Amino acid sequence: MHTGQMTTADEQIEHRQNQFHTWGVYGLLAVSTLLSVAAHELMTSPAEWYAAGALVVAAVLLQLWHGPRRGRRTPSVRGTAYYFMRWAVAFTLTWLNPFFGFYAATGYFDSDELIPGRRRQWLGLLATVVVVAGSQSGGMPIRSPTQWLLFGGLLVANFGLLLVVGHISQQEEQRSRERAVTITELERTNAALQRALDENAALHAQLLVQAREAGVADERRRLAAEIHDTIAQGLTGIIAQLQVVANAPDLAVARTHLERASDLARHSLGEARRSVHNLAPVALADAGLPEALKKTVAEWGERTGVRAEFTVTGTAEQLHEEVAATLLRIVQEALSNASRHASAGRVGVTLSFLGDEVILDIRDDGHGFDPLTVPARTGSGGFGLDGMRARAERIAGSLTVESEPGHGTAVSARVPLVRHD
Repeated sequence: MHTGQMTTADEQIEHRQNQFHTWGVYGLLAVSTLLSVAAHELMTSPAEWYAAGALVVAAVLLQLWHGPRRGRRTPSVRGTAYYFMRWAVAFTLTWLNPFFGFYAATGYFDSDELIPGRRRQWLGLLATVVVVAGSQSGGMPIRSPTQWLLFGGLLVANFGLLLVVGHISQQEEQRSRERAVTITELERTNAALQRALDENAALHAQLLVQAREAGVADERRRLAAEIHDTIAQGLTGIIAQLQVVANAPDLAVARTHLERASDLARHSLGEARRSVHNLAPVALADAGLPEALKKTVAEWGERTGVRAEFTVTGTAEQLHEEVAATLLRIVQEALSNASRHASAGRVGVTLSFLGDEVILDIRDDGHGFDPLTVPARTGSGGFGLDGMRARAERIAGSLTVESEPGHGTAVSARVPLVRHD
């Protein structure tokens, strides 16, 4: 329940209680007066009638002096004086006519709000019980032993009932206090939880920034390694061929080395274009991951002359852009490694959607290697397996490599399936 709804409900309950305590006394006094008039034979002398009328007027004036209830009252001396003056009026009226016992019962309703101290409150309630039991037993004064027995039984019954109701009220008050404490604790806990959520959101944003920065650093290292492994080596080869041309003994030898230099230049230009193309996963701009992988594998196969196949298993879903970009980069790096190191005749790429995770497998039938003997990554080395593993782990995934000399290589990346927003 919302706080606004609780406030409205509490206000409605408080309003009803104010109405009852304000007008209930007038209502019971009116009922007692009407019943007393109807049972006029109980008051035989004009003096009793005049006395009863004067006391009814006094009860009304007393209630006007006390004023309407506007919220729960705090016990006070003034409240105690009002309570016992009202009791005295009710006692006298009940002595004149037992039907004024209805008015006397008003003492049950507000002793806790008017009289300070638990013992004084019970004393006031006992006084009210005496008046009510006297009216129920036929009115006062009590004239016969039978009426005394009836009065005693009604006194015990009324007071016992009052004790039961008081005990239930105390339990309810205790539960109310406990609920109030619980609500306060919940509000405090909710505030702490909200602060934690705010801190978590800030931390999440910070982690995203750090992840992007780490991705940029990895991308820079990868490009530096690619330039070193491809373009720089190609330029070195071109320089070597041109140096041979400068010292060639005849034109035929010079032409041969010039052709080699030209081939190396073309190859280096192609590598440079590929590196620039891979700065961002443009293949994902207009297509999902399966289409981008299919195109990437096909283009790689055409460029290298290696038979390359791509397969999708399971129900394909639109992945979050970070997940899709990571898997595409892993495939590009694995294919690059296969073309440079594996001398494979066939490569298979499989993308599997398995409920709450995605598995990417890249297998080739190349030379293979012993994973335990792979040298540590250096500043001049390629991006390699460490980089692919770092990419997968950055999105809470993992990467495993299975290879054996002469039996090809299998790279498997397993990442959570995070759908596109």
